[in-house]
Formats: sequence, C-alpha cells, structure tokens
Amino acid sequence: MKRIAFALASLSLAAAAHAQVTLTDPWVRATVPQQKATGLFMHIDAAQDVKLVAGQSPVAGVVEIHEMVMEGDVMKMREIPGGLEIAKGRTMSLKPGGYHVMLMDLKQQIKGGDTVPVTLTFEEIGSKKRFTQEVKAPVTALGAGNAAPAAMQHGKH
Repeated sequence: MKRIAFALASLSLAAAAHAQVTLTDPWVRATVPQQKATGLFMHIDAAQDVKLVAGQSPVAGVVEIHEMVMEGDVMKMREIPGGLEIAKGRTMSLKPGGYHVMLMDLKQQIKGGDTVPVTLTFEEIGSKKRFTQEVKAPVTALGAGNAAPAAMQHGKH
C-alpha cells in the first residue's frame, strides 16, 4: 500500500513539474550537409519563476542556451552562464537574433519536414529543484526565412 501511495505521489509531482512551463510554436532551422550547428526557437510561458539551464537531444552532441549580444559594433553569440530566467506570467520568446537553444556537434543533417526531439532542463528559482520538459520541434525548410512553419503560426505571440 505504501508503494502505491509513493508511486501516486511521484506521478502527481511529475505532472505538476510539467505544468510549470508551456512551450509553444517550437521550430528548428534546417541545415545544409556538413553543417554542425542549428537553433531551436519557441515561446516559453512559466507558472512560476524558472530558469532554462540545459538541454539534450539525440541529434546533437552539445545543447546550450545562447543569446545574441552587441559587443562594440559586432553582434556575437554566446552561452548564457547559469541559464535563461523566465519570469512567471511573462512569455519568453526564443527567436533568431535573440535568445535561442543551440544544437551543436550535429550527428546528421537536419532537413525541412523532420522533427527534432529535445529535452529541456528547467530549475525553479529559489528552490533549485530541477525538472525536464520534452519538445518535438518541426524543422523549417531551407529558404523559409526566420519564422516557425506556417502550420505552427497561430498569431498568439
């Protein structure tokens, strides 16, 4: 009986963790042959203050949380030390030219029409408790520009 109660409690905690963030309009930019990096973009809404601290994907050897910043007259991309904070009640948009998830050391070409699975790790600000959220992001075809696939655009953001 104790095992059943523990299992039910564990399931409810896992369900609560997944309800803490909502990921919408995810997409990954397609690559050309031999290209070793691409970006994952989406909107993130959080039920409480959290940080996006890590990620992993079977298509990439390395997954990092990045930002684009101006240093002098040069736009540079860099990893965000400590993760990306997402405030409760505010949508965080990960988009080209801004915050994004970098998929690096790609194991294969990422083609339009593919779907890329990524596991994102979040941390509750204040408690340091971590939880993961799965996303299956459609890949935009090359030449489609800097936008989510048409089927994913719904005008919410």
